[in-house]
Amino acid sequence: MSGRRSPVHSWRQNPDSGGLLLIAAGVLLLLGAGARTAAIGVVRPHAALAFGAGIAVGEMLRLRLPAGREVAPIASAGALAYALLLSVGNTPADQSALQVIAVTAVAMVIGVLPHLAAGRPAGLVDMASRLIAVAVVAMIFRPEIVRELRGSQWWVALAVMAGLLVLWWWTQCLIRALARAGSLRARFGVALRDEMRVQLPLGVAVAATAVLVDFAAQSMGLAALAVFIAPLLATQLAFRRYAGIRATYLQTVRALARVTEVGGYVEHGHADRVGELAVAVGRELGMRESDLVDLEYAALMHDIGQLSLAEPIPGGATVLVSPVNQRRIAELGAGVIEQTGVLDRVAEIVRRQDQPWRGGAEPPLGSRVIRAANAYDDMVGASADTTRALAALERLRLDTATEYDPAVVEALSKVTARRRMSRR
Repeated sequence: MSGRRSPVHSWRQNPDSGGLLLIAAGVLLLLGAGARTAAIGVVRPHAALAFGAGIAVGEMLRLRLPAGREVAPIASAGALAYALLLSVGNTPADQSALQVIAVTAVAMVIGVLPHLAAGRPAGLVDMASRLIAVAVVAMIFRPEIVRELRGSQWWVALAVMAGLLVLWWWTQCLIRALARAGSLRARFGVALRDEMRVQLPLGVAVAATAVLVDFAAQSMGLAALAVFIAPLLATQLAFRRYAGIRATYLQTVRALARVTEVGGYVEHGHADRVGELAVAVGRELGMRESDLVDLEYAALMHDIGQLSLAEPIPGGATVLVSPVNQRRIAELGAGVIEQTGVLDRVAEIVRRQDQPWRGGAEPPLGSRVIRAANAYDDMVGASADTTRALAALERLRLDTATEYDPAVVEALSKVTARRRMSRR
């Protein structure tokens, strides 16, 4: 099975300038808040220790969502509950914003140590985004506001907390979208919508848990932290299972894609190259993340129909065969994918990959992207020859009247140009 990382499911392995800026901001928060808290002393140390322990455990139990996102729902809920804490039993919670930031940051560092010991990446960018989002809430929810809310009706406190939690969620989505847009060269608007869609379910669970802990702590004390974190742990396990199913899908798809390589029907690495190129082009065109996942699956399996041929195509280059054989390969490939019962949209993309973008019903955008990316790789392959790449692009441009979508070819040109520049 291929060991290559999915172009949709991997990011933030090597932080770009935006990621490094986020990490720097997180480190400054840790150093500044930690130094100040150490200088004046920790207020309510028992509460700080309890919430810090919860945050550290949550960081150890973080999980990976689709597209390589690392989230720590329990850690986030613990940090937010500490930031919005009104009282523990009959004891007012007078911790400052800097103490909240310091406890959260130190607990995160402690929680990440087991990951480092196991050889896993620290995920510093994701940690920094979580810390900054909590810091925004803590800086607004100052002790003066806490004292006012203690003497008010419960629904007033709830409304203030809800507003700040919405701000936390929005801040986190904004930061993550900026980081993803810069890292993946995605459009910011598309990255933000994808981030909001993915973060909404967990965001609601985290916010609800934080509010329940804060209100329950007024009567139950610190025991509320353990009691109300438990349901969030169950939710997190459900998300982990979902992420595992998605990973299994991709592994299965990659195994199917390699069948054509093992059988000698296509060149080694062709499916992976087309998959990476198609996703990059789709991202350049502003496709949503969910559509990019379908596009990647379809691109990896776009040649599976070649197994029906009596004799392999020389070099596996479907761009060189007749339209009849192209149609046959697309139909049979789609039929194989449909047997999975869960990849119908992927099957439709593969089924219509052979259709010209004009001269009939317009194929889906994913089909048009695969058609161009496959043709390009058929002509260039693994070669790094610039002349060969430019000649292939020129040939595609000559066929944009009917065969290839001009917008797709233009996006393909930009993507390949960036790759050539990065190799210099």
